[in-house]
Amino acid sequence: MRISTEMTKAINDQISYEASSANAYIAIGSWCERTGYDGSASFFFEQAAEENGHMLKFLHYLNGVGAEAIIPAIEKPPSSFESLESTFQFGLKGEQTVTKAIYDLVEMTEKEKDRSTYSFLQWFIIEQIEEETLFQTILQKFDLLGKDKLAIYQIDQSLASVRSKVTDKQINRQ
Repeated sequence: MRISTEMTKAINDQISYEASSANAYIAIGSWCERTGYDGSASFFFEQAAEENGHMLKFLHYLNGVGAEAIIPAIEKPPSSFESLESTFQFGLKGEQTVTKAIYDLVEMTEKEKDRSTYSFLQWFIIEQIEEETLFQTILQKFDLLGKDKLAIYQIDQSLASVRSKVTDKQINRQ
């Protein structure tokens, strides 16, 4: 099984997006840790590990179809943020960018009639729906609970257990 040169390039671009996302989440986690948001730091460090896993899935897929996976250079992400809420807004925008890129890949597979890559991408479509919903749900908490120090503390504390619940759900799906 071979995939086109164009598809190989597009998947390598996706590897770059996933690597950049992982790097950004590490930077956000580091900011949260320095700022005292321990629950959020844990959340973002786990999110980074998950994005790294996504990158590896794409890499292994390319290797498996005999194409060359290219390990990307990554731009330096932001290292400070205005507020805890802004870190989740940044995360949501990043997830929306990745979702669009995956949908573009799916569209490319349809044009090329690349059934194997199309099938491979179905897991990522479901994953991105979950990721965007997760970030939107967390952002809703800022509206529901407020933005004073106690509300932000409660949101931060609740995030320490959020990733493990999501991860359990994903393990059951795989």
